[in-house]
Amino acid sequence: MADDKTPAPDAAEPTTPATTPLRAERSMDVQTMKAFAHPLRMAMYSRLTDVGSATATALAQHLQESTGQTSYHLRQLEKLGLVEEDTSRGSGRERWWKPLGYRMHVEELGQDAANLRVMTSVLHEGLRRRMEAISAYLDVAPREPREWVDASVDTTTTMTMTLEQTRALSEELMEVIARHREALGSSGNAPAEEAESRRVRLYLSLFPLVEGEDAATP
Repeated sequence: MADDKTPAPDAAEPTTPATTPLRAERSMDVQTMKAFAHPLRMAMYSRLTDVGSATATALAQHLQESTGQTSYHLRQLEKLGLVEEDTSRGSGRERWWKPLGYRMHVEELGQDAANLRVMTSVLHEGLRRRMEAISAYLDVAPREPREWVDASVDTTTTMTMTLEQTRALSEELMEVIARHREALGSSGNAPAEEAESRRVRLYLSLFPLVEGEDAATP
């Protein structure tokens, strides 16, 4: 889900180019990860990815918190490099904030047992929110306009691949997503004069199955 680039664990090999399209340049270090693990900060960041950008007041209303609380945590997220002011929004009376993408190098952050617990907590919170979003869509899909349902995809494909083939597929998929984002412009949003537009989300998961589940099909 990081929209902003959707935050996701990134265990890329050193040979993977740092400029791979759509991969966030910001790598989350241990201290940033621990500071981000605050429940309200994660909830605020998630909401920002949902709506694109929002004010402290709007976040407070949605999360049923005080504006003082959301304002404080937005400033902390800004210091962490995870949000920045959306200068394209607002009238100057109140600041709008938008999320910034990040990368989590699980092989580095998980070396220490204490860090591993925090990292697992962050990843599982992201997974929980992903499942909530998918479940919410499935609940309303029967009542959605047919053309939006037809344009959506929910598919699972399982293959046996080498490391090189897996990396090639991963990078090609990221390039496709990056190409479509670039077509939308720097904001990542369809122009206002375009036909009806909605916030849409793509969950792309590509990973090896755990031992005991990855035997090749006879």
